[in-house]
Amino acid sequence: MEKNWYVVHTYSGYENKVKTNLEKRVETMGMQDKIFRVVVPEEEEREIKNNKEKITKKKVFPGYVLVEIIMTDDSWYVVRNTPGVTGFVGSAGSGSKPTALLPEEVEMILKQMGMDEKHADFDFELKETVLVQEGPFANFEGTIEEIDTDKRKVKVHVDMFGRQTPVELDFTQIEKI
Repeated sequence: MEKNWYVVHTYSGYENKVKTNLEKRVETMGMQDKIFRVVVPEEEEREIKNNKEKITKKKVFPGYVLVEIIMTDDSWYVVRNTPGVTGFVGSAGSGSKPTALLPEEVEMILKQMGMDEKHADFDFELKETVLVQEGPFANFEGTIEEIDTDKRKVKVHVDMFGRQTPVELDFTQIEKI
């Protein structure tokens, strides 16, 4: 079974609460292998008041949240019964499965939010030495200890104060030396 993005309808103004609630439920119910990312589509809006620039986040689709799921009865139930969720978009009756978003629709929405799905070719290997490019460990060298291709993450051991410290990073945060 493959993971897809679905649109979940929420009570207006509850988008972030639904995101938090759903992320907690995924953890407490052990659904990390079926429910992955929860995104409230937002974009930055700049406004100038009294000669001061203010940047606020504005919801692109008020009342909707995107969820990346492997759709099963269990994962459907967990999302559907999260407080604040009124249902999936694209499901006709109570028993029918919702319709997934097309990959290009998701890509467009994430790109608009600056969360572009970077599908860089991953040609790293275990025990390979890499350079961390960004984040708090930028410019540190480390050794790849684990590779999770589904989540697009690696665990890299970085030498800090003479100790090997494990750091979880996105594929896009490292480069070959």
